[in-house]
Amino acid sequence: MDSENHNPRRRFRKWFKGKHKRADPYQLSQVSDGGEDESEDYLDDILFQSMEMDPCTSTIELRVFVGTWNVAGRSPIGSLAVDLGEWLNLKDAADMYVLGFQEIVPLKTRNVIGAEDPTEARNWNVLIGKTLNNEYGCPWLTPIWHPIPSENCHYVKNSEPESRMSNNETSMREQSRSQHEKPKGVSKYKLMASKKMVGVFISVWMKSDLVSKYYISNVKVCSVACGIMGYLGNKGSVSVSMTIEGTSFCFVVAHLASGEKKGDEGRRNHQVSEIFRRTSFPRSPADDDIPHPLTILGHDRIFWFGDLNYRLYLEDNSARQLIKKLDWRALQEFDQLCREREYGGVFQGWEEGAIEFAPTYKYSSSNCNRYSGGVPSRSGEKQRTPAWCDRILWYGKGLTQLSYFRSESKFSDHRPVSALFSTQIEVVNSTNPRVVARHTILPTIPPPVETEQSNHDKEAESTMISLIVKDLEASPTHNTRCIEQIDDSDCS
Repeated sequence: MDSENHNPRRRFRKWFKGKHKRADPYQLSQVSDGGEDESEDYLDDILFQSMEMDPCTSTIELRVFVGTWNVAGRSPIGSLAVDLGEWLNLKDAADMYVLGFQEIVPLKTRNVIGAEDPTEARNWNVLIGKTLNNEYGCPWLTPIWHPIPSENCHYVKNSEPESRMSNNETSMREQSRSQHEKPKGVSKYKLMASKKMVGVFISVWMKSDLVSKYYISNVKVCSVACGIMGYLGNKGSVSVSMTIEGTSFCFVVAHLASGEKKGDEGRRNHQVSEIFRRTSFPRSPADDDIPHPLTILGHDRIFWFGDLNYRLYLEDNSARQLIKKLDWRALQEFDQLCREREYGGVFQGWEEGAIEFAPTYKYSSSNCNRYSGGVPSRSGEKQRTPAWCDRILWYGKGLTQLSYFRSESKFSDHRPVSALFSTQIEVVNSTNPRVVARHTILPTIPPPVETEQSNHDKEAESTMISLIVKDLEASPTHNTRCIEQIDDSDCS
């Protein structure tokens, strides 16, 4: 084999020249007056220094459990822990639990138009925390959270991994831990974010060791009320935005307009468009230097779940016949949300796993496995065609759904639904910067020799450098996708 092929500098130079031959209208020899050999030396210095600075990245798998449950205005009780544990599927524990609830308070006038009361949200968080942590024999330790009264939410501050801290910072964290932790044990999961708007509620938990290990930043929340008159919180959404290392996540819990009459799906579609339009995560002085997405569709991984209330384009008796046959595929042909996804609706392009379980709404009453209504209907019972009201959708690359199922708790007239996802997170070695910035490349190029072609040379040099930076900094962006889909949503 030719000795040239054994030289990594020559092989890299050859690759680089071939890659940019068409893109660069100038010859590399024009960068300097020193001839081709000198220009290649300069190119070697630039590119190999950039390669040495190029971040050493690795990927980790993150398992995310997403669940939704309309609890029909009932308060959490101690005996519910058994149902909650079954729903969370702790035998196959995830790294993150993102739980969305609807109607954690009755949707009565005083709750809808009155001041927010955090009591029920706190009670649910306590029960969730006990369920997640006591399962492993650890006593419940109240997670450290920071209340924001004006927003009625809780969240943790940006967490800096210990591997990226100085020795002094690490020792300070260890000292702080020794002061706050009880000797009996530690919480396996910590509360990352929590937000309530009337009856819509989200609670995000993450394994404590991952919180310590990876950089979690820009945890933000947003609520959009679009119920009565378009601005009351009996219907709407609460959302959490957060970044884990270099991957951004958005979790949207929604409770959309009810009703199975013709045209009711249009009200739901309008509310979805409003949530897209009005949800935002603006920057604040407390943010770090890492840019974060400002809108839902700007994120890398997006989950939209809740009591979305989409029904069936099917007469009640026909729907019940298909349910008796367990013919879920035939029933889905009449599902409103499936049509929204497939035929250019507000959720066009979104993904949902195969539904291989019975409709989750509406059950006759608590402790009952019978759907409400039917023929003959019982006295005082609401006539409702069973439907898959409770759904979990996702958007973005790098997501794999591992399971999608309903649980059988009879706590309310809805059955809880959950999905388990696997996603890859890119982790950057702390010794290297994530992106090779322009100012780290530019100083490596010697000043061009002033000749009569100096202006032409400067232009060639600038062109080559821009191509190098563009290649090294290449990463997927979402701006075009965000603008296109938000415009589509607004026009629905």
